[in-house]
Amino acid sequence: MRPLRPTGDVSELPTIVFGSRSLMWWATLGYMVVEGWTLALLVASYLYFRQNYTTWPPPRTPYPSLLIPTINLGVNVVSLVPAYMAQKAAQRLDAGAVKRWLVVLSVLVVAIIVIRWWELWALNTRWDSNAYGSAAWTIVGFHTTLLLLDVADTLGLTLFYLVRPMPAAVLSDASDNSFYWYFTVGIWIPVYLIVYVGPRIF
Repeated sequence: MRPLRPTGDVSELPTIVFGSRSLMWWATLGYMVVEGWTLALLVASYLYFRQNYTTWPPPRTPYPSLLIPTINLGVNVVSLVPAYMAQKAAQRLDAGAVKRWLVVLSVLVVAIIVIRWWELWALNTRWDSNAYGSAAWTIVGFHTTLLLLDVADTLGLTLFYLVRPMPAAVLSDASDNSFYWYFTVGIWIPVYLIVYVGPRIF
C-alpha cells in the first residue's frame, strides 16, 4: 500500500471571510436577486395598469399622501449609517462596536416597520377598490414582507450577540445583515418615487 502524500496545505487559509469570499454572502445575493425581480414584476404590472387609464389614480381616488412616506424614507436613509458602521466594525473584528451599532440599527428598523403601517394607509385607497389600489397595495405590501424579514434578522442577530459571547467567526453575519439592509432600503427608493410621487407626475 502506497503512503498518502499531501496535495495541498490549507492551514494558512483564513477562518473568517467577508463579502464575496463568504458562502452566506452569495446566498444573500441570490435571495436579493429573486426578491428584486419579484418586486420589479409587480412594478411592471402597476405601470401596465397605468397605461389603461386616462387619469391615475382613477377618478374619485385621491393622490397618496406624501408626509408619512417621506418621513419613513428619511428614517430608511438614516438607518444606512448604523448598518454601514456595523459592517465596518465586523470587518475589523470589533465585537463591541458591532453590538453598539446593531442596537442603534435595531431601534431604527423597528421604527421603520411601525411607520410602514401608517404608510400603507397613506395610499388613500383600499386594496380592493380598483386596479390602482390593488397594484399599489401589493407593491408596498410585498416590500413590507422584506422589511419584516430583515427586522426579524436584525433583532435576532442583535439579541444573539448581546446574550452570548460572540465568537469572531460569526461577525461575518453582521456584515451580511448590513448587505441585505442596503438592498432593502435601496430598492424602496424607486418604489417610493413610483407609488407615492409618480401619480402626481404622470
